[in-house]
Amino acid sequence: MRRFWQTATLVLTALTAAIPAHAQDRINVVASFSILEDFVRNVGGDRIQLATLVGPGGDAHVYTPTPADAKKITDAKLVIINGLGFEGWLPRLVKSSGGKAEVATASKGITPRKLEGHADPHAWQAVGNAKIYVANIRDALAAADPAGADAYRTNADGYLAKLDALDGEVRAAIAQIPPARRKVISTHDAFGYFAEAYGIAFIAPQGVSTESEISAKDIARIIKQVKAEKLPAVFLESISDPRLMRRIAAETGAKVGGSLYSDSLTDEKGEAPTYIDMVRYNIKTLTSALTTE
Repeated sequence: MRRFWQTATLVLTALTAAIPAHAQDRINVVASFSILEDFVRNVGGDRIQLATLVGPGGDAHVYTPTPADAKKITDAKLVIINGLGFEGWLPRLVKSSGGKAEVATASKGITPRKLEGHADPHAWQAVGNAKIYVANIRDALAAADPAGADAYRTNADGYLAKLDALDGEVRAAIAQIPPARRKVISTHDAFGYFAEAYGIAFIAPQGVSTESEISAKDIARIIKQVKAEKLPAVFLESISDPRLMRRIAAETGAKVGGSLYSDSLTDEKGEAPTYIDMVRYNIKTLTSALTTE
């Protein structure tokens, strides 16, 4: 009987170390926006209590923080941000919260694209970069919660394998598009990393931020380019005003190929509730529009 209880105690101790028993045992982590939230959730699993500042359908470019956001930061042990200038409002929020959370930048180590003197923050659009995000998140969680390092590593390895498979899916889908048709117009310049990784040219009348102003001269230039290059399709984005793209389509004859998800996921009932769903939805939308005349 003594041996039984000794064995049971050892097993119970091991299980307790591997899996937090209650929510209060978890570390509080904040992700700045919905795509990061999905990465963090996949790596953190049930060892973390996760909160998000800019939720599904939100636009982090123009977000205005709330008192509830400050409370999330105050309570957090770790805050994970995109960086590259994406969350311009966040440093002030962190400072004003008075908390002592560590801030980890998920895009650390990625060579940023430069556009109009600014870094392009949309690095997650290339799946290879998403893998760097996941590795950085894994390391940040392990530093904040050393007891969970093995769990974070295991979770990250499993998710990275899924991202490897996703990258292969994207490349196979792009190969179906005739090279001459691998060019489109999108609402704002959020797909530069995707374009570089997979060989589709994206032309955008807006800059890297949805705050960028679009001039009449810009619109005229885009319309002229669409006509000259006979670009096959224009694409809307879920967080942007669709009227501009519809005007360009009407004046050029290019078809509206559908909506793409760039800076935000959807809720669970939407078309892109996870990062992998988002990439698959976008590539299906692109190939559907570009493989047919």
